[in-house]
Amino acid sequence: MLWIPIDRSLDMPLIGQVYGQIRDRILKGELPSGEKLPSTRELSGELKVSRNVVLEAYDQLLAEGFLISRRGAGTFVAEGACLEQRRRVTEAMAPSAYDNLLRDEGIVNFRSGIPALDRFPRRIWAQLSSAVWNEASSAVLGYDTPEGRPELRHVLAQYLLKSRGVYCHPDQLVITSGATQALSLVSKLLLSPGDEVIMEDPITCDIQAMFQAQGAAIRFVPVDEHGMQTALLPQESSPKFVFITPSHQYPLGGALPIQRRIQMIQYARTHDCYLVEDDYDSEFRYEGPPVSSLQGLEPDRVLYIGSFSKILSPALRMGYLILPMPLVESCRRLKWYADLHKPSMDQLILARFMEGGYLERHIAKMKKLYKSRRDCLIDCLRSAFPGRVNIIGDSTGLHLVAEFPGRRFDEEAVRRIKRMGVKVYLVEEHANDKEAQRSRLILGYGHLPKEDIQEGIARLSRALLGM
Repeated sequence: MLWIPIDRSLDMPLIGQVYGQIRDRILKGELPSGEKLPSTRELSGELKVSRNVVLEAYDQLLAEGFLISRRGAGTFVAEGACLEQRRRVTEAMAPSAYDNLLRDEGIVNFRSGIPALDRFPRRIWAQLSSAVWNEASSAVLGYDTPEGRPELRHVLAQYLLKSRGVYCHPDQLVITSGATQALSLVSKLLLSPGDEVIMEDPITCDIQAMFQAQGAAIRFVPVDEHGMQTALLPQESSPKFVFITPSHQYPLGGALPIQRRIQMIQYARTHDCYLVEDDYDSEFRYEGPPVSSLQGLEPDRVLYIGSFSKILSPALRMGYLILPMPLVESCRRLKWYADLHKPSMDQLILARFMEGGYLERHIAKMKKLYKSRRDCLIDCLRSAFPGRVNIIGDSTGLHLVAEFPGRRFDEEAVRRIKRMGVKVYLVEEHANDKEAQRSRLILGYGHLPKEDIQEGIARLSRALLGM
């Protein structure tokens, strides 16, 4: 019997309770590798919950690598999913302009990372803005603290624990001008000339440039369909940090399984370095709930970066950085030197938006829209290029990668495609090993209506016929 206490009074779904308790027991070694779990029918009967609750909890654990299923034999705890537990410091504290082509007439622009801006919840935002401006005291109009308004940091800490499994005290949060400022703060906080940084290959070229501007030397580790190949982490290196996108690797889209997450943490422990986790548009996962954060496994070594640009709008310039406690004061000073603080009223409006449950409802609505657009893009690609295209990294986010085996895309190819009225982007631009990525295109779809997606792929097909 697998005893799991269920508390129906908690503000946590039953699925989350079942998933969370099994996951914690596996991580602590209380459920050892090879242990057979009860069938979903047996466990649902023991817990007196719907069998669907247990099915979904098991599916999430299987997706994250905690469990394995053997046909005809049952469900078992996977090898390598136990992580040595260390005290969490947070428990002791508890009480660039858009591409002009986006506006060009007749161009279908498959730029990644852009949400459906026409679906921004303007009416609700305007109502909350009016209320905040009418109710706020005059003191809010003065200079504020660099880490951000306590109202927003408090509600954000609660939201991230519930939605992403992030463990932090509000004091560990610094509100930033999007993820870009958070990355800039990390580089200034941790890097000096000559320091080494380990990064995924491929990874966003802008972030590479930001770290190199601080004088850092970058060591690349290749990525496969499951994210960074942690077995290839350089043992002889002494990096200041490892930069990773574990929940949705950019640009290839993989999610790091628990075994690799544990390898990553063990590497950070033995090399006494930090992990910088960029949680890139992970909220929009179409195959089950979002994958839990790496930060939740090792809060004392992970700096966690998030943003509202993909969820709501880049124009808000609202992001956040979660730091281990020893780094908080130094980061606050850097934030003060950078811009004093984010606009206080904007922070209060966002806090109201989250407190009222509007953010979660907006994410749920947009997830359906983006899934529909993703499916449309996949259908168009497979119809236009039958047997000649591979779809990569489509389980999460606002883009996917289309691989055309045997083709080589370069800047000249992109220009020829553009002349057909469609803009695409090369994975190669973000890669250290460019040769391995020459047949791959990044296709963003979040901002494109279905008719634009259909027209864009039709034009791409005509362009490739002439190449």
